[in-house]
Amino acid sequence: MRNRPAHGADPSAPLPRSGRDDSIPQGKRAPAMERASGRSHQPPGNAFLQSKWPVHLTLINPRTFSTPMTRKGRILGARTAVFGLVAILASACASSRPAPISYGRAPAIAAVPAPARTSAPPLDLTTRPFDDSAAPYIIADLPPSECVPYARTISGLQIWGDAVTWWEQAENKYIRSGRPAEGSVLVLRGWNDERRGHVAVVKAILSERVIRVDHANWMHGGEISINVPVVDVSAANDWSQVRVWHVPGGYWGGRTYATQGFIHPYRLNGSAGLSG
Repeated sequence: MRNRPAHGADPSAPLPRSGRDDSIPQGKRAPAMERASGRSHQPPGNAFLQSKWPVHLTLINPRTFSTPMTRKGRILGARTAVFGLVAILASACASSRPAPISYGRAPAIAAVPAPARTSAPPLDLTTRPFDDSAAPYIIADLPPSECVPYARTISGLQIWGDAVTWWEQAENKYIRSGRPAEGSVLVLRGWNDERRGHVAVVKAILSERVIRVDHANWMHGGEISINVPVVDVSAANDWSQVRVWHVPGGYWGGRTYATQGFIHPYRLNGSAGLSG
């Protein structure tokens, strides 16, 4: 962009190159320049510089640069500042770096206590565990039977041999557990004799502690006993110890028998116990 001559200057005169008056000797500065620079400097010999055209020079200090602004300029400057602030905020929002926010310490969370283990249901040996419609009885007109063939016939478990071997034989063949289920076989240990055992088929679940079973030869006479109550007397209600109802006397037997568990008539391959 070419510099325009000052008002009243000769328009045909050549313009200074690069907006600078080359007629000013090197090392010489006009009083206006001295005043603009903030220092008073008198040229040697008190010589004053003169120019053909009026020259308006302003030395700009980059550190203290300021220009007078009109009302319109101030408005434009304010708008520019606002737009600049908006741009800075937008760039901060778009930045992937997290904002330098200092968070306070999180409040301590009280430890939640583990739920208390449900206590075992109370043991009741005074109430009769059945009504008249499901009273236990002994079948007298059937041929004598041992507990093993009777339990195998009723449950469908394909296990042979003495009752004391059933629990081990069922391993890797049938589902075993410590809880009763209808149709499962309760495996008892012998009274003070690890070489003996007994098996009975679970017929019904009466409560968390009481079940009904059908079994044979419990009183060593080959008899078949139906609807016989069995009660869990273990402290933890885990069916590790039981007592059996004495049918002829109508009361709980006085002996406590250790159990091995319950064998369920389902093979581990998914088939029912009746399969070969």
